[in-house]
Amino acid sequence: FFIRNHLPVPCINLKDYSLDLQLPSSNVSLSFEDLQNKFKKSSVTAVTQCAGNRRSEMVLIKPVKGLNWGISAIGNAKWTGVALEELLKHYDVDIETVRGKYIVFEGLDKQEDGSPYGASIPLELARILKNDIIIAYEMNNVQIPRDHGYPVRVIVPGVVGARQVKWLKKIYFSSEESTSHWQRNDYKGFNSSIDWHNVNFDKSVAISQLPVTSAICDPVEGAELEEDAEEVTVKGYAWSGGGRGIIRVDVSADGGQTWHEAQLKPNGQTPYKSYAWTLWEADVPLPRGINKTTLICKAVDISYNVQPDSVEGIWNLRGCLSNAWHR
Repeated sequence: FFIRNHLPVPCINLKDYSLDLQLPSSNVSLSFEDLQNKFKKSSVTAVTQCAGNRRSEMVLIKPVKGLNWGISAIGNAKWTGVALEELLKHYDVDIETVRGKYIVFEGLDKQEDGSPYGASIPLELARILKNDIIIAYEMNNVQIPRDHGYPVRVIVPGVVGARQVKWLKKIYFSSEESTSHWQRNDYKGFNSSIDWHNVNFDKSVAISQLPVTSAICDPVEGAELEEDAEEVTVKGYAWSGGGRGIIRVDVSADGGQTWHEAQLKPNGQTPYKSYAWTLWEADVPLPRGINKTTLICKAVDISYNVQPDSVEGIWNLRGCLSNAWHR
Protein backbone atom coordinates (compact mmCIF):
# COMPACT_ATOMS: atom_id res chain seq x y z
CA PHE A 1 0.00 0.00 0.00
CA PHE A 2 1.56 3.27 -1.09
CA ILE A 3 2.54 5.94 1.45
CA ARG A 4 2.04 9.64 0.82
CA ASN A 5 1.93 12.62 3.15
CA HIS A 6 2.56 16.31 2.56
CA LEU A 7 3.73 17.20 6.07
CA PRO A 8 5.77 15.42 8.75
CA VAL A 9 4.09 12.37 10.28
CA PRO A 10 2.94 13.39 13.78
CA CYS A 11 3.81 11.45 16.91
CA ILE A 12 0.52 10.76 18.69
CA ASN A 13 0.05 9.40 22.18
CA LEU A 14 -3.23 7.49 22.13
CA LYS A 15 -4.02 8.52 25.71
CA ASP A 16 -3.89 12.18 24.65
CA TYR A 17 -5.76 11.78 21.39
CA SER A 18 -9.18 13.32 20.83
CA LEU A 19 -11.39 13.90 17.80
CA ASP A 20 -13.11 17.29 17.93
CA LEU A 21 -16.53 17.78 16.36
CA GLN A 22 -17.67 21.35 15.86
CA LEU A 23 -21.41 20.87 15.51
CA PRO A 24 -24.15 23.47 14.97
CA SER A 25 -25.34 23.43 18.58
CA SER A 26 -22.36 22.07 20.48
CA ASN A 27 -18.70 21.11 20.42
CA VAL A 28 -17.80 17.51 21.23
CA SER A 29 -14.45 15.93 21.99
CA LEU A 30 -14.20 12.15 21.58
CA SER A 31 -11.44 9.91 22.85
CA PHE A 32 -10.21 6.93 20.87
CA GLU A 33 -12.04 4.67 23.33
CA ASP A 34 -15.24 6.65 22.73
CA LEU A 35 -15.02 5.98 19.00
CA GLN A 36 -14.49 2.28 19.61
CA ASN A 37 -17.12 1.76 22.29
CA LYS A 38 -19.94 4.28 21.84
CA PHE A 39 -20.79 3.67 18.21
CA LYS A 40 -21.77 0.88 15.86
CA LYS A 41 -18.80 -0.55 13.97
CA SER A 42 -18.94 -0.20 10.18
CA SER A 43 -16.59 -1.14 7.36
CA VAL A 44 -15.98 -0.32 3.72
CA THR A 45 -13.48 -1.84 1.32
CA ALA A 46 -12.21 0.98 -0.85
CA VAL A 47 -9.40 2.21 -3.02
CA THR A 48 -7.26 5.11 -1.95
CA GLN A 49 -5.52 6.68 -4.94
CA CYS A 50 -3.22 9.66 -5.20
CA ALA A 51 -4.26 12.26 -7.76
CA GLY A 52 -0.75 11.86 -9.19
CA ASN A 53 -0.94 8.12 -9.82
CA ARG A 54 0.75 7.37 -13.19
CA ARG A 55 2.21 10.90 -13.30
CA SER A 56 5.41 9.46 -14.80
CA GLU A 57 3.57 9.03 -18.10
CA MET A 58 2.82 12.75 -18.26
CA VAL A 59 6.45 13.60 -17.54
CA LEU A 60 7.36 11.95 -20.84
CA ILE A 61 5.25 14.54 -22.66
CA LYS A 62 6.36 17.66 -20.79
CA PRO A 63 7.76 18.37 -17.29
CA VAL A 64 5.28 18.59 -14.42
CA LYS A 65 5.58 19.26 -10.69
CA GLY A 66 5.06 16.35 -8.31
CA LEU A 67 6.38 12.95 -7.32
CA ASN A 68 7.15 10.78 -10.32
CA TRP A 69 4.61 8.06 -9.53
CA GLY A 70 4.26 5.00 -11.72
CA ILE A 71 1.17 2.78 -11.43
CA SER A 72 1.54 2.13 -7.69
CA ALA A 73 0.15 5.29 -6.06
CA ILE A 74 -3.03 3.35 -5.37
CA GLY A 75 -4.07 0.84 -2.72
CA ASN A 76 -7.11 -1.21 -1.76
CA ALA A 77 -8.02 -1.93 1.87
CA LYS A 78 -10.84 -2.70 4.27
CA TRP A 79 -11.41 0.29 6.54
CA THR A 80 -13.34 -0.05 9.79
CA GLY A 81 -14.64 2.53 12.23
CA VAL A 82 -17.72 4.72 12.65
CA ALA A 83 -19.93 5.77 9.73
CA LEU A 84 -20.20 9.55 9.45
CA GLU A 85 -23.99 9.50 9.65
CA GLU A 86 -23.91 7.28 12.74
CA LEU A 87 -21.55 9.74 14.42
CA LEU A 88 -23.65 12.79 13.57
CA LYS A 89 -26.99 11.20 14.47
CA HIS A 90 -25.64 10.38 17.93
CA TYR A 91 -25.46 14.12 18.52
CA ASP A 92 -28.79 14.88 16.84
CA VAL A 93 -27.25 16.31 13.70
CA ASP A 94 -29.14 15.47 10.50
CA ILE A 95 -26.73 15.64 7.59
CA GLU A 96 -29.67 16.11 5.22
CA THR A 97 -30.69 19.42 6.81
CA VAL A 98 -27.55 20.76 8.48
CA ARG A 99 -26.55 24.19 7.19
CA GLY A 100 -23.40 24.72 5.19
CA LYS A 101 -21.90 23.86 1.83
CA TYR A 102 -18.90 21.77 2.87
CA ILE A 103 -17.76 19.33 5.51
CA VAL A 104 -14.15 20.00 6.50
CA PHE A 105 -11.58 17.58 7.90
CA GLU A 106 -8.34 18.64 9.59
CA GLY A 107 -5.39 16.52 10.66
CA LEU A 108 -2.69 16.63 13.31
CA ASP A 109 0.06 16.99 10.72
CA LYS A 110 1.06 20.65 10.64
CA GLN A 111 3.03 23.15 8.64
CA GLU A 112 5.81 25.25 10.15
CA ASP A 113 3.32 28.02 10.96
CA GLY A 114 1.17 25.55 12.91
CA SER A 115 -1.66 25.34 10.38
CA PRO A 116 -2.92 21.78 9.85
CA TYR A 117 -3.34 19.74 6.71
CA GLY A 118 -6.97 20.08 5.78
CA ALA A 119 -9.46 19.03 3.13
CA SER A 120 -13.15 19.27 2.44
CA ILE A 121 -15.85 17.74 0.29
CA PRO A 122 -19.14 19.34 -0.74
CA LEU A 123 -21.93 18.64 1.71
CA GLU A 124 -24.03 17.44 -1.23
CA LEU A 125 -21.50 14.66 -1.84
CA ALA A 126 -21.29 13.87 1.88
CA ARG A 127 -25.06 13.35 1.90
CA ILE A 128 -24.79 10.83 -0.92
CA LEU A 129 -21.97 8.96 0.84
CA LYS A 130 -23.14 9.47 4.42
CA ASN A 131 -23.31 5.75 5.28
CA ASP A 132 -20.07 4.94 3.46
CA ILE A 133 -17.80 7.69 4.80
CA ILE A 134 -15.92 6.05 7.64
CA ILE A 135 -14.11 7.64 10.55
CA ALA A 136 -11.67 4.76 10.52
CA TYR A 137 -9.47 3.30 13.25
CA GLU A 138 -8.72 -0.08 11.61
CA MET A 139 -7.11 -1.00 8.30
CA ASN A 140 -7.50 -4.60 7.18
CA ASN A 141 -8.77 -5.60 10.65
CA VAL A 142 -5.80 -4.22 12.57
CA GLN A 143 -4.99 -0.83 14.04
CA ILE A 144 -4.18 1.70 11.31
CA PRO A 145 -0.39 1.91 10.82
CA ARG A 146 1.22 5.22 11.66
CA ASP A 147 2.04 6.09 8.03
CA HIS A 148 -1.58 5.53 7.05
CA GLY A 149 -3.11 7.80 9.68
CA TYR A 150 -2.86 6.22 13.15
CA PRO A 151 -4.94 6.37 15.19
CA VAL A 152 -7.86 7.77 13.13
CA ARG A 153 -8.38 8.92 9.56
CA VAL A 154 -11.37 9.65 7.38
CA ILE A 155 -12.19 7.42 4.43
CA VAL A 156 -14.31 8.97 1.68
CA PRO A 157 -14.74 6.13 -0.83
CA GLY A 158 -14.52 6.97 -4.51
CA VAL A 159 -12.75 10.25 -3.78
CA VAL A 160 -9.12 11.25 -4.31
CA GLY A 161 -6.74 10.37 -1.47
CA ALA A 162 -5.91 14.02 -0.77
CA ARG A 163 -9.37 14.52 0.77
CA GLN A 164 -9.11 11.48 3.05
CA VAL A 165 -7.34 13.21 5.91
CA LYS A 166 -5.00 11.14 8.06
CA TRP A 167 -4.30 11.68 11.77
CA LEU A 168 -7.80 13.16 11.94
CA LYS A 169 -8.30 15.84 14.59
CA LYS A 170 -11.31 17.96 13.67
CA ILE A 171 -14.56 17.79 11.69
CA TYR A 172 -16.83 20.77 11.07
CA PHE A 173 -19.34 22.25 8.61
CA SER A 174 -18.57 25.40 6.68
CA SER A 175 -19.97 27.76 4.07
CA GLU A 176 -16.66 27.56 2.21
CA GLU A 177 -14.24 24.80 1.32
CA SER A 178 -11.12 24.14 3.38
CA THR A 179 -8.60 26.96 3.21
CA SER A 180 -5.74 24.44 3.14
CA HIS A 181 -3.18 24.93 0.37
CA TRP A 182 -3.87 21.43 -0.94
CA GLN A 183 -7.57 22.19 -1.29
CA ARG A 184 -7.35 25.68 -2.78
CA ASN A 185 -4.03 25.79 -4.64
CA ASP A 186 -3.23 22.22 -5.57
CA TYR A 187 -4.92 19.03 -6.81
CA LYS A 188 -6.99 20.72 -9.47
CA GLY A 189 -7.30 19.95 -13.16
CA PHE A 190 -6.42 22.15 -16.14
CA ASN A 191 -6.24 21.79 -19.90
CA SER A 192 -2.93 21.10 -21.58
CA SER A 193 -2.42 24.74 -22.63
CA ILE A 194 -2.30 25.96 -19.03
CA ASP A 195 1.17 26.11 -17.47
CA TRP A 196 2.71 27.84 -14.49
CA HIS A 197 2.94 31.22 -16.23
CA ASN A 198 -0.84 31.47 -16.79
CA VAL A 199 -2.44 29.19 -14.20
CA ASN A 200 -5.22 30.46 -11.92
CA PHE A 201 -6.14 27.90 -9.28
CA ASP A 202 -9.18 29.92 -8.21
CA LYS A 203 -10.85 29.19 -11.55
CA SER A 204 -10.64 25.40 -11.28
CA VAL A 205 -12.69 22.96 -9.21
CA ALA A 206 -10.87 20.84 -6.62
CA ILE A 207 -10.42 17.21 -7.65
CA SER A 208 -12.87 14.92 -5.88
CA GLN A 209 -14.14 11.76 -7.60
CA LEU A 210 -11.50 10.30 -9.88
CA PRO A 211 -11.81 9.11 -13.50
CA VAL A 212 -11.71 5.50 -14.67
CA THR A 213 -8.25 3.95 -14.83
CA SER A 214 -6.46 0.63 -15.21
CA ALA A 215 -2.91 -0.66 -15.28
CA ILE A 216 -0.93 -3.73 -16.28
CA CYS A 217 0.92 -5.19 -13.30
CA ASP A 218 2.17 -8.41 -14.89
CA PRO A 219 4.23 -8.80 -17.00
CA VAL A 220 6.36 -5.82 -16.00
CA GLU A 221 7.71 -3.42 -18.57
CA GLY A 222 10.67 -4.87 -20.43
CA ALA A 223 9.84 -8.47 -19.52
CA GLU A 224 11.13 -11.21 -21.79
CA LEU A 225 8.75 -13.99 -22.78
CA GLU A 226 9.62 -17.53 -23.71
CA GLU A 227 10.90 -17.93 -27.24
CA ASP A 228 8.13 -18.92 -29.66
CA ALA A 229 5.42 -18.04 -27.12
CA GLU A 230 2.04 -17.77 -28.84
CA GLU A 231 0.22 -15.87 -26.09
CA VAL A 232 0.89 -13.85 -22.96
CA THR A 233 -1.04 -13.79 -19.68
CA VAL A 234 -1.66 -10.20 -18.65
CA LYS A 235 -2.85 -9.17 -15.17
CA GLY A 236 -3.72 -5.85 -13.60
CA TYR A 237 -6.18 -3.63 -11.75
CA ALA A 238 -9.02 -1.35 -12.82
CA TRP A 239 -11.00 1.22 -10.85
CA SER A 240 -13.25 4.22 -11.28
CA GLY A 241 -14.10 6.95 -8.79
CA GLY A 242 -17.56 7.74 -7.52
CA GLY A 243 -18.41 4.09 -6.86
CA ARG A 244 -18.72 3.35 -10.57
CA GLY A 245 -18.05 -0.34 -11.09
CA ILE A 246 -15.81 -1.73 -13.82
CA ILE A 247 -17.76 -3.62 -16.49
CA ARG A 248 -14.98 -4.36 -18.99
CA VAL A 249 -11.22 -4.30 -19.45
CA ASP A 250 -9.81 -4.57 -22.96
CA VAL A 251 -6.26 -5.79 -23.55
CA SER A 252 -4.12 -5.62 -26.67
CA ALA A 253 -0.80 -7.26 -27.47
CA ASP A 254 -0.30 -5.58 -30.82
CA GLY A 255 -0.24 -1.90 -29.89
CA GLY A 256 -4.00 -1.44 -29.98
CA GLN A 257 -4.81 -2.91 -33.40
CA THR A 258 -6.88 -5.74 -31.91
CA TRP A 259 -8.44 -6.13 -28.47
CA HIS A 260 -9.35 -9.00 -26.18
CA GLU A 261 -11.73 -8.80 -23.22
CA ALA A 262 -10.20 -9.66 -19.86
CA GLN A 263 -11.80 -11.83 -17.21
CA LEU A 264 -12.83 -9.70 -14.24
CA LYS A 265 -12.53 -10.90 -10.66
CA PRO A 266 -15.68 -9.83 -8.75
CA ASN A 267 -14.92 -7.41 -5.93
CA GLY A 268 -18.07 -8.28 -3.98
CA GLN A 269 -19.67 -4.87 -4.43
CA THR A 270 -22.58 -3.59 -6.53
CA PRO A 271 -21.96 -1.74 -9.83
CA TYR A 272 -23.11 1.63 -8.49
CA LYS A 273 -21.37 1.39 -5.12
CA SER A 274 -18.15 -0.23 -6.23
CA TYR A 275 -15.44 1.42 -4.15
CA ALA A 276 -12.88 -1.41 -4.31
CA TRP A 277 -10.69 -2.08 -7.32
CA THR A 278 -11.38 -4.86 -9.80
CA LEU A 279 -8.55 -7.26 -10.59
CA TRP A 280 -8.45 -8.76 -14.06
CA GLU A 281 -6.57 -11.30 -16.18
CA ALA A 282 -6.39 -12.04 -19.90
CA ASP A 283 -4.62 -14.57 -22.11
CA VAL A 284 -3.80 -12.57 -25.22
CA PRO A 285 -2.44 -13.93 -28.53
CA LEU A 286 0.93 -12.49 -29.52
CA PRO A 287 1.48 -11.14 -33.03
CA ARG A 288 3.60 -13.40 -35.18
CA GLY A 289 6.92 -12.64 -36.79
CA ILE A 290 8.09 -9.95 -34.38
CA ASN A 291 10.45 -9.91 -31.41
CA LYS A 292 9.00 -6.94 -29.55
CA THR A 293 5.49 -5.63 -28.94
CA THR A 294 3.50 -3.24 -26.74
CA LEU A 295 0.84 -4.43 -24.31
CA ILE A 296 -2.06 -2.06 -23.66
CA CYS A 297 -5.08 -2.09 -21.36
CA LYS A 298 -8.10 0.17 -21.05
CA ALA A 299 -11.09 -0.04 -18.73
CA VAL A 300 -14.77 0.83 -19.06
CA ASP A 301 -16.98 1.65 -16.07
CA ILE A 302 -20.71 1.24 -15.48
CA SER A 303 -21.37 4.72 -16.92
CA TYR A 304 -19.42 3.72 -20.05
CA ASN A 305 -16.63 6.11 -19.24
CA VAL A 306 -13.56 4.89 -21.14
CA GLN A 307 -9.91 5.76 -20.70
CA PRO A 308 -8.56 8.20 -23.30
CA ASP A 309 -6.14 6.74 -25.81
CA SER A 310 -3.23 9.13 -25.22
CA VAL A 311 -1.61 11.24 -22.54
CA GLU A 312 -1.08 14.31 -24.73
CA GLY A 313 -4.67 15.50 -24.57
CA ILE A 314 -4.95 15.18 -20.77
CA TRP A 315 -1.51 16.53 -19.82
CA ASN A 316 -1.68 19.11 -17.03
CA LEU A 317 0.90 21.09 -15.12
CA ARG A 318 0.55 19.04 -11.91
CA GLY A 319 0.47 15.66 -13.61
CA CYS A 320 -2.84 14.72 -12.01
CA LEU A 321 -5.65 12.56 -13.40
CA SER A 322 -3.33 10.52 -15.61
CA ASN A 323 -5.65 7.81 -16.89
CA ALA A 324 -4.80 7.21 -20.56
CA TRP A 325 -4.52 3.69 -21.96
CA HIS A 326 -1.78 1.98 -19.96
CA ARG A 327 1.10 0.79 -22.11
